Amino acid sequence: MDKKQAEELKQKLFNKKENGWNSKNEEEKKAIFEYAEGYMQYMNQSKTEREIIANSQKIAEQNGFQNIENYSTLNKGDKVYYNNRGKSMYLAVIGEEPIENGLNIIGAHADSPRLDLKPNPLYEDSEFAYLKTHYYGGIKKYQWTTIPLAIHGVIVKTNGEKVVVNIGENEKDPIFTITDLLPHLAQDQMKKKLAEAIDGEDLNLLIGSMPIDADVSEKVKLNILQILNEKYGIVEKDLLSSEIELVPAMPCRSMGLDYSMIAGYGQDDKICVYASLTALMQIQNPFKTAVCIISDKEEIGSMGNTGMESHEFDTFISEILNKLQVNKPNLLDKVFCHSKMLSADVDAALDPIYANVSERNNASYLGRGIALNKYTGARGKSGASDANAEFVAEVRKIFEDNDIRYQMGELGKVDVGGGGTIAYILANKGIDVIDCGVPVLSMHAPYEVTSKLDLHEAYRAYMAFWNH
Repeated sequence: MDKKQAEELKQKLFNKKENGWNSKNEEEKKAIFEYAEGYMQYMNQSKTEREIIANSQKIAEQNGFQNIENYSTLNKGDKVYYNNRGKSMYLAVIGEEPIENGLNIIGAHADSPRLDLKPNPLYEDSEFAYLKTHYYGGIKKYQWTTIPLAIHGVIVKTNGEKVVVNIGENEKDPIFTITDLLPHLAQDQMKKKLAEAIDGEDLNLLIGSMPIDADVSEKVKLNILQILNEKYGIVEKDLLSSEIELVPAMPCRSMGLDYSMIAGYGQDDKICVYASLTALMQIQNPFKTAVCIISDKEEIGSMGNTGMESHEFDTFISEILNKLQVNKPNLLDKVFCHSKMLSADVDAALDPIYANVSERNNASYLGRGIALNKYTGARGKSGASDANAEFVAEVRKIFEDNDIRYQMGELGKVDVGGGGTIAYILANKGIDVIDCGVPVLSMHAPYEVTSKLDLHEAYRAYMAFWNH
């Protein structure tokens, strides 16, 4: 066999792993950049799960979706949503095929690692006012010190009034921070392991230093409470019934001299929320009913009535069956057993600076398209649903028929660690599921990095899945 024949054979038989930008013409690149602009705008308005749901509902309603409660019966082509307590959401476009033959589902999650306020957060120490926090999800605690932070959330009074708080995003707003030791005095701290250098109990937000002009104790705390009372009409006790989150006060922006990447907080997993949501807005009269999940609590195990472990999603599908007037005993189980799903969650991209934690041949790369994970879990696939080969082949065919750039990978080396998604929860219902999301650098950090190409390929991939 001569060299030319060998090259032709190699071209035919090898799984080519190429940078996706090489296959894009100028018109396609323009579409990628324009789509990313919409994503970054969405991200800058949607840093918490409540904001994600509120803004996603607005987008859905602008595209003809209605609350399922507005329908007494459903028909082919109807577009409905179910808002679960303002923190998770399910949407559907009713398909042409009988629903008992299954659904095509794509599910992402709206929550991201952050700092939550403790129930009794406000205190004064040495004439500084602080808010005590409890971190949410898997974070490196040291990354959350000495960066600008914003306060987002809601305070609910006993009379039912809900006060929305958003301080630190407008350039005229104050921002907040968590202080750290100067290196001159941090010799002992710097001898500790990274995981131990900052204690969780020391992640206290500095919010004020000016005392009120009065002869009382805790003058700075009192001044802060007076400001909050004047601005929001609350007293300290109202913080007991609040959900306040601290998030980076940094905008989502284009990154790199070539503008090819996106840097921003919470891209795990809001990037897949946006890609799937905007893809669903393009779906008209699908063959199978198209369902989009925007879940909550994934970062802490998907528990609670807004997490994927709750039965709220089952209730939504049951309501669809009722309003299609086809429901009967055990039909919900049958529908799930005939359904297919892409668990739209991000993947860890290979970082060449830290390549020792990845196995290059089975790692995902920025710029090579959407990433498929046949299984996640840790070490011996613990906690993974492990998609079957038949479904993997089906998804591959959808992507290849639609010229979508995709890659298959694992989350790091076998014995290094691992992670999980909502995939196993839906697989336990009998649904065929595979993880399918955007690769991310610096995952769970206050500022994460993604590729604009991968974002756009995810959007195209999700549309193709719903349309097949």
